Amino acid sequence: MEEQTYLTTEELAARIKYDVRTIRERLMDSVLLEGEHYFRPFGGRKILFIWDAIKRDMMILASQPTTFTTGIPMANGRTLHG
Repeated sequence: MEEQTYLTTEELAARIKYDVRTIRERLMDSVLLEGEHYFRPFGGRKILFIWDAIKRDMMILASQPTTFTTGIPMANGRTLHG
């Protein structure tokens, strides 16, 4: 079984160059999902982040084109390029 790297919020903030508060208030449960990117060991309050999953998903999202380069999706299924 492959060993994973677990990080505290402070350690993750240092690695990805984000503020601890930004991780807690903006990224958790929108981009970083419980059970996939982080977990609460032993049912406690402490949070450990799974570095390998976060790194993988950061690279996937970074390689995808943004809305600005591909256009804005419309309700009728077409794309607005403007």
